[in-house]
Amino acid sequence: MSSVHSALPAQAAALPANQPRQFYRGGASIAALRGGDHDREFGPEDWVASTTARFGHDESGLSRLPDGRLLRDAVSADPQAWLGAEHTSAFGDSTALLVKLLDAGQRLPVHCHPDNGFAQRHLGSRFGKTEAWIVVGTSGPNPVVHLGFRDDVSPETVAEWVRTQDSSAMLGSLNEIPVKPGDTVHVPAGTPHAIGAGVFIVELQQPTDFSITLEWRGFLADAESAFLGLDTTTALETVNRTRFDDALLSSLIKRTGGADEGRVPLLADDAAPFFRADRLHGPAELDPSFGVLIVLDGRGELHCAEGSPLQLSRGTTVVVPHAAGRTRLDGDLTTVLCRPPSAGSHA
Repeated sequence: MSSVHSALPAQAAALPANQPRQFYRGGASIAALRGGDHDREFGPEDWVASTTARFGHDESGLSRLPDGRLLRDAVSADPQAWLGAEHTSAFGDSTALLVKLLDAGQRLPVHCHPDNGFAQRHLGSRFGKTEAWIVVGTSGPNPVVHLGFRDDVSPETVAEWVRTQDSSAMLGSLNEIPVKPGDTVHVPAGTPHAIGAGVFIVELQQPTDFSITLEWRGFLADAESAFLGLDTTTALETVNRTRFDDALLSSLIKRTGGADEGRVPLLADDAAPFFRADRLHGPAELDPSFGVLIVLDGRGELHCAEGSPLQLSRGTTVVVPHAAGRTRLDGDLTTVLCRPPSAGSHA
């Protein structure tokens, strides 16, 4: 990196769509939100302000700033400006966050993600992949997500389903949950899950691309690509095989569609060690923090401590560095603000 680039200040910036090719269809809802022509058949994910590359890739998935730098490199060059001293003391130069727009043009396969401990032992990563979904749109007759087993399942049963690729048994074993805009779902690492066709979400994740794809036939080329290169027995250690009863599900799911106060906390309490998200209506004052801002509706401006206001409209996605200081949203806006965990609450 040149000394000129490395000296550039950390500034809030609007980001273009960043849609690495995926194995499943979707993208029309992303294009409709952003007002562009990004609805490639296999462009169902827009990785927003991403410093995470796709598994097995060097740069695919990484976001670029308007000046052409990879956001990952800019953060690495000046982590305190981008992330703040408290954050860097806890997480180093990692943003500790990956945000996506995900438009399921078809049902996703049944899969799960490793937790921090498994990722440290087997994948050389501090982070596993706990995630959360904020439903921002739905289409079709039956928008649903599938979350957690309805009953306890033995390891032998899971292994047999995977060996025979029994899709109906895997999907049928999960809780089916109807969703509508404003609903949010916290998905702890290890939870078997699938997102149904026609569900459009803002997805917050720990900053990895680790998936254990239990139902790979018809989606992926082979089992090796489904299990991150791990042997099947090791990969299946990630699966939480315990029952997700009504009480547990109610602790993971929030219904916020009717809430219209200025700041609406979106995620379940259990999400706090992993990430934070709020829906903001109208003008708002924002404390200094690394953040990802997604404009769902309206027009307005983002005012930072220095520089000209950033113009915002429906579909704008913005990365906000800690160095932007106390910022202000002005205008008739509905936005989602995604942030890493506070330094004292991380998992």
